[in-house]
Amino acid sequence: MLCKVRSLGLQGISGYEVTAECDLAGGLPNFDIVGLPDTAVKEARERVRAAIKNSGYAFPVGRITVNLAPANRRKSGTVYDLPILVGILTAAGQLDWSDPDCAFVGELSLSGTLRPVVGMLPMALAARAAGIRRLFVPADSASEATLAQGLTVYPVETVGQLADHLAGRAPIDPAPVWQGGEEDLPLPDFAEVRGQGPVKRVLEIAAAGGHNVLLVGPPGSGKSMLARRLPSILPPMTRREALETTQIHSVLGLTTKERPLLTQRPFRSPHHTISPGGMAGGGSPYPRPGEISLAHHGVLFLDELPEFHKDVIEVLRQPMEDGVISVVRSAATETYPSRFLLLCAMNPCKCGWYGHPSGRCRCSPQQVKKYLGKLSGPLLDRIDLFAEVPALEFEALADRSPGEPSSAIRARVTQARAIQTQRYGPEGPLCNAAMGQAELRQYCALDGESQALMKGAYEHMGLTARSYDRILRVARTIADLDGSQPLQPHHLAEAIQYRQSDYFPA
Repeated sequence: MLCKVRSLGLQGISGYEVTAECDLAGGLPNFDIVGLPDTAVKEARERVRAAIKNSGYAFPVGRITVNLAPANRRKSGTVYDLPILVGILTAAGQLDWSDPDCAFVGELSLSGTLRPVVGMLPMALAARAAGIRRLFVPADSASEATLAQGLTVYPVETVGQLADHLAGRAPIDPAPVWQGGEEDLPLPDFAEVRGQGPVKRVLEIAAAGGHNVLLVGPPGSGKSMLARRLPSILPPMTRREALETTQIHSVLGLTTKERPLLTQRPFRSPHHTISPGGMAGGGSPYPRPGEISLAHHGVLFLDELPEFHKDVIEVLRQPMEDGVISVVRSAATETYPSRFLLLCAMNPCKCGWYGHPSGRCRCSPQQVKKYLGKLSGPLLDRIDLFAEVPALEFEALADRSPGEPSSAIRARVTQARAIQTQRYGPEGPLCNAAMGQAELRQYCALDGESQALMKGAYEHMGLTARSYDRILRVARTIADLDGSQPLQPHHLAEAIQYRQSDYFPA
């Protein structure tokens, strides 16, 4: 007897429909799984066999063949345990159900209980797109599956519970759609930072427009402290952004049943010993998202930037422009989103004290040049805002009056982002940093005075076409923070100012 059970699979960060075709025939006992299964899928034979017996059912004696269609796509993971079990028991006449609009996903333990699976959200979204109306998933994965909406999600704890539901003896109550709490995890506040007003202004502009930032200053000046407070002023994520980001974290098993949806923008801070594959994504045999994808719609913070290996830093160049990265491996090719705000911090030299009034720097001019030369021109050209973080004077450090809180800065940032959302519409760029050429021509038009100012900066600073466009994007963000529709010369002048650095001339 043949039974077809709808299920779902995962490839990259996207789900797709899979049909488990289970056939029982006479002959010597045998249990085969075909359809390009990996080792984890092949091992489902033993998990399913033990789960059936330990749930009080008889494992069929005969030739069992399970085909996971489409057979030309590689199947990986443990999500097919439950549909295989349902197919076998149905084909053997031990389960009686017929519902073409339902699907099954889940990993089985040997006792017949269900364990959570990774990538539940992208699979649930694929189920909705495939017209599936009812989805049976492990109880611990149900809250994440409800985020797809438009599905009736049934949380299943054991095989026996599922069998009673399918037989109508004890129906399972559908899982309610997960609703997040009002308060997120607490974040460090800018009110704790002493002084550094100009740097705070730079970070406010970066948060409002999604611009890349490089902080340069001596040790102890507060670069890392300022960087780690940037998430506290970022605008709230839209549902579209939250779902895109959560899908990436879900396939890596970084979500929990208590908080299945990311409601705060991610802040990723990899160590400088990270490999190029860890940054961009990769792995064997199937590529996995890297740090730049985990920072999608959030912040990628690289502390001590010159200490990162050159290959790791250069990996950032293409995704910084395109917002996506394609990882090509022999087994598969995957494209992952990577629209992140790059925040870098570094010392001006190896010892960290170059240019300090105390004269403590021990580096020769050649050593300073070599240290700064670790960063390529093309990478620096993709940085929108350069900010020097000076060492604090004693008076600023001793001042105990609280600074401006993150909530006040975030209110201005959120208002500026709202202007951008209204300007570009739901299908347009998410922020000013993502503007294309059409948006630049339409929303960054310069009057005569601004044209003259920009021409002088272009000629005297040796700007490139890319840095020219980035200055316009930053000026557009400054104007949005100012509540101005047209770009004014002082908006442009401030944006040009942030392209200048004593360490990295434009």
